[in-house]
Amino acid sequence: MTKMYNWNSLPREVVRKGVERCGFRGENAIVVMNWVEPDIKINPHTHDFEQLAICIEGRFNYHVGDQVFEMTPGSMLVVPPHTVHYVEPTSDEVALNLDVFSPVRDDYKHLVEYQTADATNTQAQQE
Repeated sequence: MTKMYNWNSLPREVVRKGVERCGFRGENAIVVMNWVEPDIKINPHTHDFEQLAICIEGRFNYHVGDQVFEMTPGSMLVVPPHTVHYVEPTSDEVALNLDVFSPVRDDYKHLVEYQTADATNTQAQQE
C-alpha cells in the first residue's frame, strides 16, 4: 500500500550543529533532505557510492573534488564515488539540499524506520 509523507513532518536527525536531515525510501533508492544553516562548520568527506545532490531552497557552494558549483534552487549535480565533497552555505538563510542514493545506504536505514513501522501497522490493520 502506498502512503504519502511530507519531509516537513518527518522525524529529523541532528547530524552536527547546524545540519539536520530526514529520509524517505523506496525499494531500491533513498532520498535524504538536509537542512543546512548558514554558520555550519564545513565537513569534507568521501564515500564509496555515487550521490545526486539537488538544491531545493537557499544558496550554497558545493565542492566536488577541485570544482566548486554555485547551487541555487533547481541546481543538480553528481558526486562520483571516492570524491571529496562538501557544502558551503553562501547566504543567511537555511538551505535545503536533497541527496539521492541508490541502492539504499545501510548507514541511513535508521532515517526511514518510521516507514517500516507504518507498513507493519497498515498490514496489521488489514488482517
